[in-house]
Order: sequence, then C-alpha cells, then structure tokens
Amino acid sequence: MGLLEFDKLPINTLVGADRKTFNAILENRVVDPGYKGKYRLTKAICNILSPLSSIQDNRYKKRLEGQPLEHDPVFIIGHWRSGTTFVHNVFSCDNHFGYNTTYQTVFPHLMLWGQPFFKKTMSWLMPNKRPTDNMELAVDLPQEEEFALSNMMPYTYYNFWFLPKYQQEYADRFLTFEKATEQELQVFKDVFIKLIKISLWNTKGSQFLSKNPPHTARIKELLEMFPNAKFIYLVRNPYTVFESTRSFFTNTIQPLKLQNISDAELEQNILSIYSQMYHTYESEKGLIPEGNLYEMKFEDFENNPLEITKEIYNLLSIPGFESAENSIKNYLDKKKGYKKNVYKYNDRTVDLVEKNWSYALEQWNYKL
Repeated sequence: MGLLEFDKLPINTLVGADRKTFNAILENRVVDPGYKGKYRLTKAICNILSPLSSIQDNRYKKRLEGQPLEHDPVFIIGHWRSGTTFVHNVFSCDNHFGYNTTYQTVFPHLMLWGQPFFKKTMSWLMPNKRPTDNMELAVDLPQEEEFALSNMMPYTYYNFWFLPKYQQEYADRFLTFEKATEQELQVFKDVFIKLIKISLWNTKGSQFLSKNPPHTARIKELLEMFPNAKFIYLVRNPYTVFESTRSFFTNTIQPLKLQNISDAELEQNILSIYSQMYHTYESEKGLIPEGNLYEMKFEDFENNPLEITKEIYNLLSIPGFESAENSIKNYLDKKKGYKKNVYKYNDRTVDLVEKNWSYALEQWNYKL
C-alpha cells in the first residue's frame, strides 16, 4: 500500500505538467475556497520540476522526433466503465505492443531523463488500488494516455478533472474537437505523436496500444493521423455504465478537483456526454476502413476473453497472437476469482437511463 491514500492526496496530477501547460489550464479560472492549498502546493512542485522538461525535449529531438512510426496504433475505445481497462491489460500482454504507463501519465516530461528516481518516489507514495473498483495500480502498468496529454498541453478533455464546472465546455472543445480551433487540434496531434514515440521507446514496443475513452469521439481526427489504425469498440449494459461511471467520477474527482461540483451537475454531465460520445462515434465509424473495426459487448468478452482476443487479432490482421497467447493465458488465470462491483439499479437509475440512453439499449439489445 502506498504512503498516501487516493482521496487524501495533498496535490493533484498537474504536478507533472510543464509550467506553460499548467498556467494555460488555470488561466482565467477560479480555484474555489478549500482548494487553495492544493493549488499552491501543486503549482510549487510543478514550477520546480518544469525546467527539467527542456532536457527531455532536447533528447526527444535527437533520439525520436525524426523516426517514423512502424505501425499505426490499435485503439481500444468505448465509454468509461465499459471494460476498456480489462481489454487493454489483456492485449498489453503482447510485448510487440507499447503503451502509456501510469508513471508516464503523471510525469510525461520525465521519461527520457530522471525516470528511475521519480518512478521510485511515485511508487512509494501512490495507492496500489483504484478507489472505484480495486483494480491494481502500479507505475509500469498500462494507463490511458489522456492523463498524460493533460500534463503536456492545455487542449484535452481531462481538464475537467481539475475544473469540473467547465466539463461540458471541455467536451465540446477537446472531446469531439467540434469547437476547437485548427491550431488547437494541430497541437493535439503533434503532442500525441510525441507521446506515442516516447511510450514505444519506454516499453520497447513496435506498435502503440491505446486505451482512452475520449478517443471514442475522435475517429475522424485519429484517422487523419493514422489512416490504417485499428479500433476495438466496447459497449456495456448502460444501466451498469451509468451507476459505475457516477461512482468512478465521484470518487476519482475528489483528489484532483480545484472547484466544487454538485452531484446533480456531475450526474447531468454524465448523461449528456455519454450521448455526445455515442452519437459522434456512430456518425464517424463509417470512416474506418473495412477490416479495421471490431465492435463487441464487454459482457461477451468477459465470458470468453481468450477466444475473442484471438478473433480480434485475426479479423483486424494484428500479427503475433501465437507468440503472446501464453502470456495472455497467464494474465487471465491470475484474474480468475476477481470480484467486480455488483450494481443494483433503483427505479431512478432505470428511469434516467431509459429516458436518456434508450438508443443504446435498443441498438445493443440490453434489457433488465
């Protein structure tokens, strides 16, 4: 167990941002009373570490910037709490994949220099379980890259973790890029390429494996960058997704936020943004070349993960299943007996989901 408890962290993950990004995210934003101390301590550590980012920038330019990517990425997408973490962990057993690590999400500027020291310190301090579902946390485990991107530039949806009053604005601008400028979108693309190259160098992979729910609403932009990218799209029972997302967001936001948001506001944002992501994905998935998309229910994958993993490799023409099969089996064997949260749907949950997400219930044939 880490020295610090997740819900009592005296700082938030912006400690790993560069100073320019930190200031841009907080520019013209109000930090609510009660969070001033966290803000000041986070900013102070950020200011101390930020000058070190120039060392990485110089090494990146010499080592990685000019190198082409060998393969377009594989993107695991789907709304939060749809099983993307489990699928990510399964596929990451294949060592031809590279990925963003938990350490990298917090300290993306301390990868090519200083990593051993900072990683050891982070490992000593951080909790070893996620607060929502008791999934393992460790510095080298795969993690979604949006957290890292939020420390590398101000143009990401995950700014809402720090400034939740602006969650819908960040969704419109940086989740779908519908209201982003061309310059902001180009910065996103450039920084994402940089993150991928550093991730592959760090994990010694040849193809980037992404697990990032916000990418669900960015198919068009991702294909502009990676025309032959592969996509694995997950859906899950919407009643469970609602209950689980509300729990996840409510718990995860506590140590990160610098503003208050009511439970009612957070709940309404979940309902609205699920719809925004779902419909954006449905409108854009036709852009994906034939043979590059696999859609599935998480419940099906959970019941037969090895066979469906093999099927995904075959249908998406991903090489190397035979080499990775034993590692995948070993991981799945370790997860046998893992107890998931069990959700009971009260009448209010049923009513909210059926009023707001009936299209998902109907399209994927989910029933109580």
